[in-house]
Amino acid sequence: MFCSSCGASVSGGTAFCPACGSRLQAGAPAAPAPGASAPSAIGPAPPAMDYATWANRAIGYIIDSVLVGVVMAVLYAVLGGLLTAVAGLGGHGAAGSMCCLAILLFPLATLLVGLYNRVYLVSQRGFSIGQGVVKVKVVDANGRLLSQGTAFVRLLAQAGMGLVPFLPLLDLLWPLWDERRQTLHDKAVGCYVINNPQGT
Repeated sequence: MFCSSCGASVSGGTAFCPACGSRLQAGAPAAPAPGASAPSAIGPAPPAMDYATWANRAIGYIIDSVLVGVVMAVLYAVLGGLLTAVAGLGGHGAAGSMCCLAILLFPLATLLVGLYNRVYLVSQRGFSIGQGVVKVKVVDANGRLLSQGTAFVRLLAQAGMGLVPFLPLLDLLWPLWDERRQTLHDKAVGCYVINNPQGT
């Protein structure tokens, strides 16, 4: 079949044209549009999706971050207590060790919470707990749910950014000026966050 917008050849069962991003009509293969130009050599246009607003994404992120914060606090208490007891550290040594521990716990807690919230839930239903509250959904370029492998790579990209100062903030703010409203960890796997008013 062919895309009715740009005339590119498209395999059956695809929801969006890989060349121009236009939504394809299900069950209605179309011939190339008269006078349609060839796909751009610069790259495909953004898929025609109902991208989630930055505000909704930020609220969902904050809700998910609260979960990360709870797990981080538990890990900090447990591991910090073990470190102090086993190493017998005191004074400045203990304070320095706890400071280093706190730096490492953010990406660790992000990863632990994310395995359930951002990998399992996103691959099974399309949204994390926070994203479900604000009714947005994570999909690939064809509008389908991410596989667990893709969702895991997306989580690793997000957790890895936590190791670099200020990069998580840049990642969160990126959709403000991005035409596809993607974060950096979305771009790492080519996924999009769209509105999901039905919450399904």
